[in-house]
Amino acid sequence: MQNSQYEQQYKQKVINFFNSRTTYDNDYTIHRALPLLELIQLQKGQKVLDMATGTGIIAIAAAQIVGSEGRVIGVDFSSGMLAQARQKIEELGLQNIELIEADAEYINFDDESFDVILCSTAIAYFKDIPAALNKWYRFLKNGGVVGFSCCSEKSCEAPLIIEVCDKHGILLTNINEPTGTPQKCRQLLAEASFQDIEVKTQQLGFYRSLEQAREWNGGWFHPRENLLSQVSAEQMTELKAEYRKKIEAKATEQGAWYENLTFFVTGRKT
Repeated sequence: MQNSQYEQQYKQKVINFFNSRTTYDNDYTIHRALPLLELIQLQKGQKVLDMATGTGIIAIAAAQIVGSEGRVIGVDFSSGMLAQARQKIEELGLQNIELIEADAEYINFDDESFDVILCSTAIAYFKDIPAALNKWYRFLKNGGVVGFSCCSEKSCEAPLIIEVCDKHGILLTNINEPTGTPQKCRQLLAEASFQDIEVKTQQLGFYRSLEQAREWNGGWFHPRENLLSQVSAEQMTELKAEYRKKIEAKATEQGAWYENLTFFVTGRKT
């Protein structure tokens, strides 16, 4: 399959996934987003860009901080997510926030348009993270700040899925690999010319019930390849069964631990 064709299918798969999440906001999704704003001290009157804004958790909070003299633009390609965001914005009566339905990876803005650019838990979905960071550097004013969050390589049961598939000769690549350590996050920002780079680490993992944890739907996201899309239904059944056994083997009285070590990363354009 040609790379461009795969990317189209991959992006549509991501859109469909997020469109299906009709009740996205909860304590977990909110608490994993807002720490970015704790690191970046927004000021009244600033202009903020929120990439892959989803339901607008970050964008709405930012709009309330920058006030009527500021402005926030949120970009996302999921119409379902944006519909939830628009409903919240309308209920709050916010007038300083604009939502754009577009692919955050490819949208363009004028150079030096924003004081702050944010991307909460979505940068791993981008096909070319270095290219995105270089664009964001251009979009920022001098002294502007970028902030994004991402998961470690060991988060979200990715290592277990990779291990199960590897035994069957299916070699998967972890979507969190490019940003999966603090060192990699620092390097990505440094290569995009950002300075004053900081990485804060927070464990957002939790215990799930065994019933919840052992049910893997066979899904896998990666912007450049997904070998699981080529397996037969019979082989997928085998993979799910082995995954279930491994989850059951590591469960405790508290349930099955869901690892979610998260990095909150900031850098400045100087």
